[in-house]
Amino acid sequence: MISQPILHEDAAKSELYSNLRSQLRSLVADERDFIANAANLSSLLYHLMPDLSWAGFYLHKNDELVLGPFQGQPACVRIAIGKGVCGTAAQQRQTIIVDNVHDFPGHIACDSASNSEIVVPIIKDNHLLGVLDLDSPSVGRFDDEDARGLNELVEVFVESTSLECSR
Repeated sequence: MISQPILHEDAAKSELYSNLRSQLRSLVADERDFIANAANLSSLLYHLMPDLSWAGFYLHKNDELVLGPFQGQPACVRIAIGKGVCGTAAQQRQTIIVDNVHDFPGHIACDSASNSEIVVPIIKDNHLLGVLDLDSPSVGRFDDEDARGLNELVEVFVESTSLECSR
C-alpha cells in the first residue's frame, strides 16, 4: 500500500526521494518480477511526485525502446535508439533533463501537454534494459536533485529485479 508522504510545500526534495526509496524497498522486498516492480515504481512516482503528467518505462528490445508499464495518457509504443529524449538517454546511457521539450532537437511529442522531461537509463550488468521516463506539464520541472533521486530509485529497482538481459 502506498502511503502519501507528509511533506510541506517547501520540503526538500531529498525528503521526498528518501520517502520514495523507503516505499519502493517495501514494494519490491518480496518481488523479483521486472514487470510487476516496474508497474509499482511507475505508479509510486506518478501518484507521489508533484507536477507529473506521465511516469513509466520503455524497455530495450531488438535495438529499440518499447513501451512498458506506465501511468498517464497513452504513449508512443516504439522509439528508436538515439531518437527523442528517451532514445538519446538510452544511446548515451546518461540521465537527460530537458527543461523545455519543444526546444529538444528531434523531440517525439507523444503528449502535447508535456513541457519538460527527465529520462534515466536502466542498466544491469552493463546492458541497457530500458529507460525510466517522467514528463511534466511545467517547463523546467526537473533538476539535478531529481536526477540523483531518480537514479537512486532505479538502482533499488534494478537490485530488486531478476531479469535476463537481452544481448
